Amino acid sequence: MPSMPVSGVTPVPDEPNTPDAPPGTTHTADLVLRNAKLYTGDPARPAASALAVRDGRVLAVGDDRDVARHVGPRTRVVDALGRRAVPGLNDSHLHVIRGGLNYVLELRWDGVPSLRQALAMLREQAGRTPKGQWIRVVGGWTADQFAERRLPTPAELTAAAPDTPVFVLHLYQSAILNRAAVRAAGITRDTPDPRGGQIVRDRAGDPNGVLLAAPSALILYSTLAAAPTLDEAGRRVSTRHFLRELNRFGLTSAIDAAGGFQNFPDDYATVVDLARSGELSLRIAYHLFPQTAGQELADLRRWVETVRPGDGDEWLRLNGAGENLTWAAADFENFAEPRPELAAGYEGEFEQAVRLLAEHGWGFRLHATYDETIRRDLAVFEKLAAEGLFPGGNRWFFDHAETASAESLDRVAALGGGVSVQNRMAFQGRVFAERYGAETAARTPPVKEMLERGLPVAAGTDATRVSSYNPWVALHWLVTGRTVGDLALYPPDRLLSRETALALYTRAGARMTGEEAVKGVLKEGFLGDFAVLDQDYLTVPAEDIPHIESVLTVVGGRIVYAAAEYEGLDEALPPVRPEWSPAAHFGGYHATPAPSRTGGGGGSAGARQAGLLAEVVAASEQHRRWRAARGDAPERSQAAFDPCFLL
Repeated sequence: MPSMPVSGVTPVPDEPNTPDAPPGTTHTADLVLRNAKLYTGDPARPAASALAVRDGRVLAVGDDRDVARHVGPRTRVVDALGRRAVPGLNDSHLHVIRGGLNYVLELRWDGVPSLRQALAMLREQAGRTPKGQWIRVVGGWTADQFAERRLPTPAELTAAAPDTPVFVLHLYQSAILNRAAVRAAGITRDTPDPRGGQIVRDRAGDPNGVLLAAPSALILYSTLAAAPTLDEAGRRVSTRHFLRELNRFGLTSAIDAAGGFQNFPDDYATVVDLARSGELSLRIAYHLFPQTAGQELADLRRWVETVRPGDGDEWLRLNGAGENLTWAAADFENFAEPRPELAAGYEGEFEQAVRLLAEHGWGFRLHATYDETIRRDLAVFEKLAAEGLFPGGNRWFFDHAETASAESLDRVAALGGGVSVQNRMAFQGRVFAERYGAETAARTPPVKEMLERGLPVAAGTDATRVSSYNPWVALHWLVTGRTVGDLALYPPDRLLSRETALALYTRAGARMTGEEAVKGVLKEGFLGDFAVLDQDYLTVPAEDIPHIESVLTVVGGRIVYAAAEYEGLDEALPPVRPEWSPAAHFGGYHATPAPSRTGGGGGSAGARQAGLLAEVVAASEQHRRWRAARGDAPERSQAAFDPCFLL
């Protein structure tokens, strides 16, 4: 007699349809999803109610009766209970490897609705953090999300944690430190400002706890690098918990963009080890990023001689070089600062790097925020194309491209390139609009123009040091054009449909890794990666989209995340260590009820009051003098984001 359904999963009695059945019978599935509102992403069959997975691949898609014939005695049958299911999400630009190595050490303010609550978390964490360790809040939030609409002050951090070093990173703009962190980092009145950075000082000349990217973030990341790190066992546990956190939102794949302080092969060893032991719960395509200015060509030569794009398997594979190829060619996107002017003549070394990659069959991704940078890079590519060397069948794409012009996009299309866009404007849009104007912000980035030209365009977050890793925040931005602070950036004619936005987060990412024939849609023969959602992405009110989570995430037929009725069906993870870890007590992204479920609307009395306070500060004579000293127009207000607001 069959067992009663438990947690939405039904054990099935023995039937003649088994793997050893006679010829003419159908293959038996390992996993069947039924009673779902399945959006497949396949234009030939966009809707279904059931699917079957066998050996990691989709065996069948259709209605419940179509799939029932694939049920056998060892098939796990999952009742979706009428919920929406979608292909597994794929973040095309996520610093997942670096994020995993540090996840359990970080206190996440992603999604926290008020500064008051954020400081309370900090105060609580200070009570359990042992001597010698730091509390670090590293990206994923912005002052705009708080009811108070402002940043914490160094004094507030010191009051919350008098003796424990606290480092709070805000976007690519600034870091705020308490007094203990200033001491631990060895910053004194005699410490000179590093190139491209500023140590803000009080009237006596002492560091006040604010570090500015002006415009380079090296000052921020080098200070963070002074904090203690995990041993290898800790990195392993941390990475597994971070991947589970990503699975929580329906992510099944990510393209790692490498980044600063991520050395190959040392910092890749953890994910390599997890892949070998079958413990990854997210598919990762990774890139290699030269770490030291002046040694980029030596790094690239070593890599093209020892490894090749495509090395690995469906879980972990090398995708190419980037997102930086040479440091001199990288602009920086601190929109609170003027656009940086790149050095004259950087193209010589940059051309050598691109030529080397093209000659060895390597694709690449390339960080470029501003059109001024993109135009110079394209001139190098066109020169190599005239020699028949570029792109040579290799995949390549720009990352970010916030201010790419129509002319540049035409040139990208002619060279067979693509673009990976991120929702950095959801976190930095207000600052960008204040510097460049609402009209310019309204086409930043020009996603519509990219799609109109038929460019490969994939979506992502650039998490974890600016945007949050929550993909639904990014999807909300794509379909509504609103920042996390509810500022409307784009007119209606520049918004994407929900289906188009979802395609950028699924099959478009697969195209960036050359996997479009096996990943990104739910059809026979494709990878069995999907998510069952707690809300229907295609029909919920738009303001509810950022609050969506998965209740069941499946990668290759394997349940990697389970919640609600399915809780306990995923694999048990080792406990978070160390025991004092912020992740052990607060988790990751802070979930709040969807507005339609609470009757809440936009704004609050606290936010309005904070806005009035910000206006008063912005109008003060002290603020005007500070802006003039920075070279900004004294009358232009950025009150909630200015370090002056922190003094």
